[in-house]
Amino acid sequence: MAQKTFYITTALYYSNDNLHIGHAYEAVATDAMARYKRLRGYDVKFLTGMDEHGQKIEQAALAADRTPQQHVDYIADLTKSLMKTLDIDYDIFWRTTDVAHKAAVKKIFNQLYEQGDIYKGAYEGLYCMPCEAFYTQTQVKGGKCPVCERGVESIKEEAYFFKLSKYQDALITHIEANPEFIQPKSRANEMLNNFLRPGLEDLCVSRTSFKWGVPVDFDPDHVVYVWIDALSNYAVGLGYTGEDDADYKKYWPADVHIVGKDIVRFHTIIWPALLMALGQPLPKQVFGHGWLHIDGKKMGKSLGNAIDPNMLVGRYGVDAVRYFLMREVVFGQDGNFTNEALITRINADLANDLGNLLSRTVGMIDKYFGGKLPAVQSDTEFDESLRETAAMVAKKCEEAYDNMQFSDALNEIWNFVRRANKYIDEVMPWVLFKEGGKEDVLAGSLYMLAESLRIIAILIEPVMPNTPRHIYEQININDDAIKTWESAKKFGLLGREVDICKGDIVFPRIDLKKELEELANL
Repeated sequence: MAQKTFYITTALYYSNDNLHIGHAYEAVATDAMARYKRLRGYDVKFLTGMDEHGQKIEQAALAADRTPQQHVDYIADLTKSLMKTLDIDYDIFWRTTDVAHKAAVKKIFNQLYEQGDIYKGAYEGLYCMPCEAFYTQTQVKGGKCPVCERGVESIKEEAYFFKLSKYQDALITHIEANPEFIQPKSRANEMLNNFLRPGLEDLCVSRTSFKWGVPVDFDPDHVVYVWIDALSNYAVGLGYTGEDDADYKKYWPADVHIVGKDIVRFHTIIWPALLMALGQPLPKQVFGHGWLHIDGKKMGKSLGNAIDPNMLVGRYGVDAVRYFLMREVVFGQDGNFTNEALITRINADLANDLGNLLSRTVGMIDKYFGGKLPAVQSDTEFDESLRETAAMVAKKCEEAYDNMQFSDALNEIWNFVRRANKYIDEVMPWVLFKEGGKEDVLAGSLYMLAESLRIIAILIEPVMPNTPRHIYEQININDDAIKTWESAKKFGLLGREVDICKGDIVFPRIDLKKELEELANL
């Protein structure tokens, strides 16, 4: 049987240097899902990249005394560096300034024009430059953009239009017939009630007021606007319209596009309509996640409240930061970021729970058996309860990960972590050792803990890719066959003769008060 494929993307990152923990949030979630699918045996393709054309970038480059290309090259390097810091294991980093991308955009535009889905006209209306979005009078409240709440301007210019209205009914039918297409469900209701049912207007897809973009082949005074330029990357990045389209044939349609809630409209109305016009299959799902807030406000460099993920990783480690982002907030909803919440999670969940479980287990094997458990079979009255918890955790995690409910998956894992810590208190290995003559029971109970750690290491890997390695090293697990997802569903695969390799504390506790004072002085 052929290996199942899974194609997942982030939205393209806009080309500016305002990279903060909110950008990290989307990247980590997408990476976690890609890692989970790889663990499940899927052939995964993970695309991310940069949206590099447009008026805003042209102006930002001018302000920075760079050419537009120099500017986007600089930002692309910053973004790749952040991805590396966060351990984002992407397969494709796509840039809209790439030669292959620009050639494909021209082909797509030409096809749509030749078949009558694009026509020439003039645009007059309201435009938000920060969002690169056009709005009707009814969508704009008090002269402010409905998304970023900054002022809009009235513009008029010659433009080409895509017949978006032509696909209105087909889009409504598709969304209603495929309830998984837009997630969370509240986003689907928003698209239907706020945009589709009130009626779509044709979409401006070229601009003449700036030059930094892909020129229209047959009318070079125009550049292709962001909707066709940037959105097409998801298909073009796989080779669509190119000479080698093997990956496109293999992986398309995308299994999921992960995007911020502010651009769900573009990905669930404009992008599917373009694909319909091109005669191509639609993505299976678009997942619109929420925003990370600081004190109830959207995070942003211009607001003075952006949190640098590089600083956080430097202080606390990448796995701790990734864990917090995926545990603290229900994916799909808005969440609040505070330094105090992050440190509290690290101390409670990582240091007290997981780190303590590992250090106690390895420490007792070292103290009571010189670092090597004998190959014995012995049970305690508490073993069955721990086995039952272990038997259920992988199944519950699977369901949560499949639905991108990362916080639920981690909650289930930590229920298991806490159950294993409770098992230590129930069995009281120190008492068994002190009483003497119960070495087999003591060894059997420590085996239960080591085996629990093996399963925990597998289940946390999508979110915390480095921590499993530290667990495997300390328990001396070298057999890849017992590091697979399927092996996490079976208790007792770890060899009975456990030969540990005691290491450093994985998650040291942090002095909350002292740390907050230091952060306040940065």
